[in-house]
This record gives sequence, structure tokens and C-alpha cells, in this order.
Amino acid sequence: MKNTEFNDNAWQAAFIKDCIGTSLQTFLPSFLIELESYKQKCSEKDLKRWQKQLNQLPPLDNVSLDIDKHVSVRSTKVLDDSEQKRITAVLKNFMPWRKGPFNFCSINIDTEWRSDWKWDRVAPHIGDLSNQRILDVGCGSGYHLFRMHKSGAKQVIGIDPTALFFYQFHCFKQYLPTLNIHFLPIGIEKMPATKAFDTVFSMGVFYHRPDPINFLKELKDQISSTGQLVLETLVIEGDENTTLMPKDRYAQMRNVWFIPSVAALVVMLERVGFKNIRCVDEDVTSLDEQRATAWMDNHSLVDFLDPDDHSKTIEGYQAPKRAVMIADV
Repeated sequence: MKNTEFNDNAWQAAFIKDCIGTSLQTFLPSFLIELESYKQKCSEKDLKRWQKQLNQLPPLDNVSLDIDKHVSVRSTKVLDDSEQKRITAVLKNFMPWRKGPFNFCSINIDTEWRSDWKWDRVAPHIGDLSNQRILDVGCGSGYHLFRMHKSGAKQVIGIDPTALFFYQFHCFKQYLPTLNIHFLPIGIEKMPATKAFDTVFSMGVFYHRPDPINFLKELKDQISSTGQLVLETLVIEGDENTTLMPKDRYAQMRNVWFIPSVAALVVMLERVGFKNIRCVDEDVTSLDEQRATAWMDNHSLVDFLDPDDHSKTIEGYQAPKRAVMIADV
């Protein structure tokens, strides 16, 4: 039962406890320094606002976690209509909900992305995650952290510097404080070179990084000597010399720097030192997988494509196509 107010000390204490006696223990001082630095840079007004909203969520009895397509918090407490409306209003204060879907005591959070579809494309190719220590770089609201936990991982850590995503994650995690799943609100560039993780995931981040080679090195610095990288990213058609650097925007996104072909991405991974590199999936993003909903009512994919030719973005580039790459250290 949730019976205490959310606070930074509680989740940090749980993270520290779960790192004691592991290969991450050596790096705890570095983590704590970066977490304190992050808090100092954030708007105190925003942090208090998010925490206040989080604490508006009700105590629940006999909480359980159900993970299938949805990540769902269940309770034996039956919510009446007025309670459901009040909780829905609180959860909507955390909009936009981009990655999911989630379900809070039968309240369906229909996110912009059907992230379960991505997981279904990735999961058959990543091997057995049982007893693995996992890092998810750019974890968003943490949907995939729960899917990784369901796959048997012994410890799952997500990193993402976006405060809203951190608090969306804790809308669910605060009810399950003993789960060895943690969200650190920091970027990969703030991570010490741990080489502690059996599998490092990075899904939907690569093309947002202005220095793609350095980013791949940063990912490699987190992977153990017997570990693997799972990289999911936008790609374009072409040979090993083909990389798109949009002049301004790509699909209305300002922060897209490099979109390589699969062949060019293989070369990049090889140059950084990855081995046994393989592309296990390629998929064109559909209007059913990314769309506006009542929980993300801004413009979405359909608004970013050429209205007369959905094979192109509104700027005239190839429409979003995504690939899943797996590589060994």
C-alpha cells in the first residue's frame, strides 16, 4: 500500500541498496554526484509541481503489477466513478504520455506510441534476459523497463534526463518500491564507464545525438566484456556511404542529426569495436503505431508526413523507417 509521500530520498535509497554488493557499488559516489547536479539544474517549481501531482494519487491495497501489452498497476480496492475521474484528472496532468501503453486500476493510458509493438519486434532477437543486469539509455517513461523486468532481468536501470518521464515512471513504480527497477534522471554523457551491464538498450536515441560515434563509444563503455548492445534507430535506404543529415527538420523534429543506412550503421559500429553486428528487423512506422490520442493530443506522425504521399516526410525525406541492430562487445 502506498502510505508515504513520494520523495527523492526514498527512491535513491532503494537504488543504493540494490547496487550494494554488485559491480555498480564502486560507482555509487559518481551517481550521487550527478543526481545532485541534476536536481540543482532543474526548476524547483517544476519539481514541486510534479511531486505534488504524484502525491495526489491514492493509497492502494494489495497492489500487484501486471505486464502484458499494458504495464498495469492493479489493486483489490474498487474505485468508484468519482475516484476514477479524479485519478484520471491527476494522470492527465502528466501529459503528454508518449510511450506505453499503461493502465492504472482499469484507467487506460493510451499513449502516442504503441511501444509494445516495438518490444514485440525486438524481444525475439535479444536472447534470454534472465538474471541479467540491464541498462536502457533514453528510457522515456520507463515502459520498456517493466517489459525487461518481466523478461527475468535481475536489475533494470533506465536513464533519461527528461523530468516529466521520470515522474510518469513513478506514477507506477511508487506502488512497487521493492522492484529492482530504477530510473536515473541523467543522460548517458553523465554515466561513469561502468562496463557493468549484460545488455544495454538504446531505442530511439541515436539520431538525436550530434556526435554518433562518441555516443556509440558511451554505450560500449557500459557493456560488460561478454555483453550485447541492442540499438533501435531511424534508418534510410542506401549503401555503406549513405547518411542523411537533415538541413533543418526531419518529420518536424528539430533535433535529428544523422540517419544512416543499415550498412553505414554497421560500419560505425565496427569502427567503435563492436563485433557480430546484425540487423534483425526493419520496419516502416505506421500511423497505427504512432498517433495522437486523448493522452497525447498534439500533432503526431500523420501531421509529419506529406499529405499526398505518406512514403515521404513533410520535408520530402524518406518516411520514418526503423531498424533493430544487435552487436556484441
